[in-house]
Amino acid sequence: MNAPAVVSLVFEPLPEDEMAARIAAFLASMRRRRTVRDFSAKPVPREIIEAAVAVAGTAPSGANQQPWHFACIQDPAVKARIREGAEEEERAFYAGRAGAEWLDALAHLGTDAHKPFLETAPWLIAIFAQRWGVDAEGRRIKHYYVPESVGIAAGFLIAALHDAGLATLTHTPAPMNFLNAICGRPENEKALILLVVGYPTEGCTVPAIAKKPLGEIASFL
Repeated sequence: MNAPAVVSLVFEPLPEDEMAARIAAFLASMRRRRTVRDFSAKPVPREIIEAAVAVAGTAPSGANQQPWHFACIQDPAVKARIREGAEEEERAFYAGRAGAEWLDALAHLGTDAHKPFLETAPWLIAIFAQRWGVDAEGRRIKHYYVPESVGIAAGFLIAALHDAGLATLTHTPAPMNFLNAICGRPENEKALILLVVGYPTEGCTVPAIAKKPLGEIASFL
């Protein structure tokens, strides 16, 4: 077997005081990030969305297979179709598909089957996981660690959009099969997240919630 091709790593070590300052500033910024459900129709330039998706594309993935696709939707007619499909699934969800325990867990967020933000927000990004690949001859290629890889990329994307000054909502109507047809995606892809992107409305409010403290989410051995 031939040795894999390699290139020199570009890595710039930082002084510890600069490291500490950078991570403290990033933490403070991310603590201000909140999921938003009231979006303004104010346009967001396509270049911003393209750059944020490019950031997501730098995420690590199993065997570097990069098993993701980001369908970025701005067209009002397409957004209307997505809202129609999502609300159909959401009505079934809130009518009983979810079960009482799940609905109780969501109650403090005040959500329901009505999803106007799917049309109001300037961008929707449907995040698809490629369950398998296809080579030039049309043969199926097994992909590894697909949910983990796409989850990391989605996190990169949300952080990049927040850093750019935008608000997001991770919307997950279930099932999301309708997105394949609307977005023209093949059968080997599965929609995992419908990310709503834009500016919050003026005077927007969010639920009063808190994040778990470090001591509850980490252990140092």
